[in-house]
Amino acid sequence: MVGRRTIAALSATEEPAAEEPPVQAPPGGGGVARNTAIFAIATGFSRIAGLLREIVAASFFGTTGPASAFTIAFQIPNLVSNLFANAALSAAFVPVFTDLLQQGRRKEAFRLASTLLWIMLIVLGAVTAFFILAAGVIMPLFTGSTFNGPLDALTVGLSQILFPVVLILGVNGLLVGILQSYDHFTIPAISPAVWNVVILVLLIVLRPHFHGGYEHGDQLHAYAIAILVATFVQLLMAVGALRRIDFRLQFAIDWHDPRIKQVFSLMLPVTIGLGIVNLDQLINSVFGTLVSKEAPRAIDQAFRIYMLPQGMFSVAVATVLFPTLSRMAARRDADGMRRAVGIGMRQINLLLIPAAAFMIVLATPVVRLVFERGQFNPRSTHIVSIALFWFAFSLPFGGLNLLLTRTFFAVQRPWIPTRLAAMNIVIDIVVSIGLYKPLGIAGLIIGTVAANAVMTALLVHRLRIGFNRRLEGAQTTMITARIALASALLAGVSWASWKLLESVLGVSLPAQIVSVGGAAAAGLFVYVRAVLLMRVPEAHQVSRLIRAQLGRA
Repeated sequence: MVGRRTIAALSATEEPAAEEPPVQAPPGGGGVARNTAIFAIATGFSRIAGLLREIVAASFFGTTGPASAFTIAFQIPNLVSNLFANAALSAAFVPVFTDLLQQGRRKEAFRLASTLLWIMLIVLGAVTAFFILAAGVIMPLFTGSTFNGPLDALTVGLSQILFPVVLILGVNGLLVGILQSYDHFTIPAISPAVWNVVILVLLIVLRPHFHGGYEHGDQLHAYAIAILVATFVQLLMAVGALRRIDFRLQFAIDWHDPRIKQVFSLMLPVTIGLGIVNLDQLINSVFGTLVSKEAPRAIDQAFRIYMLPQGMFSVAVATVLFPTLSRMAARRDADGMRRAVGIGMRQINLLLIPAAAFMIVLATPVVRLVFERGQFNPRSTHIVSIALFWFAFSLPFGGLNLLLTRTFFAVQRPWIPTRLAAMNIVIDIVVSIGLYKPLGIAGLIIGTVAANAVMTALLVHRLRIGFNRRLEGAQTTMITARIALASALLAGVSWASWKLLESVLGVSLPAQIVSVGGAAAAGLFVYVRAVLLMRVPEAHQVSRLIRAQLGRA
């Protein structure tokens, strides 16, 4: 009875289930670790491909004013897609769709998906057309005093090419939600890698056909076209994957389906919440235009490195757990949810705290290795490494926020993280306004760190209330302290190893690869030994999983 009351306290679903399915045992830590590892590997390839894309783009365009114009031109359509569709729709749709599947009402679930798809095509088509036509008025609102007339015009032109991704990503978000409800994670995991590869190839092929040069921004049109084409390819992959579950689109809109209203009522706070979270990156860029023409692009490139571990680990954990949490919520399995969330939090800490420690001590060598070539000069390395240094402090908090927010979405209480996200953005703006003049780029990122840390504390507090103050908090705190100690050892060993190797080998590209790679390997070795000796359970789960996979090979 405690479990049922706890879920009832968290869940916003008022309609009683007609008949509850048999309660199944929650997945153990090993199952979560296995699915997370598979998704993390696939997502890791995607992030690496994305980083390669950014490396090539940085060598072509550096951190110039036109590159900053492209950054803002891309962030606005990306924000709009998250406001009106994509992640927002998926987060609201998956719990309702999963609930129908759990009750064995497959036809109703597919009719719901078909209706939503047609509504999206109509609404998002109109939204896309509006933003393309109004780009000349909208985009200059997001550029600061350091942008001149030509840069504003370039921002407008690039955004008009990129705005159709709003419609494409909206449809793709719904299809991916269907796949994840069936625990099909492969295509959602690998399609971003394909997206990045397509962009990379098209950028290299198309750029020579634009003759204005990087300093005028003409060649950036090739980048925008490549993104648009790659996004459509990503959609085609999701369409092809739906054949595995025999999803058939119905050519009708069932306006009388009560779950349409349920999805949109859930989507409203999710839209606001995710929109607020995605505003964080845009805020950094907009305030960055007040610092310098280079700042928006520099922050964005630091963010790309930051997102490599974030995407590989926290996104993997949250994505794998989300459908599981939704099913547990549908079964009123409070104990299973509590355990799954606790495991997810500790896995994120196990993976992201050491990644943050490594970035903090080696921000400049990492940026130099990744980006410094072509138009990306030592000045670019300096400003990007400042942003990366401060982003690193936000890494564990960002990962935990993603998981905890998804937990509230799973129990269909999206207004809770929405209200907290609104507080998050206020903190970010206040801190950024207060610090951007004296500290420049560093002040903007410190605002992000402060906001994410407060957000994590508030989400954990609210979730503990929902679970009657039982969220495995003591166990998570104790294990996190051990992880932090091991991460400090990693940081010290990594820095010492890099310093020694660099002094011996120099700073040529092969030498940088050896020195940074050697530092990472030495730090990782010490970290793994430390967490295993300190008996961190999640570390032993990963170790057993790796040994099992090697044994099968």
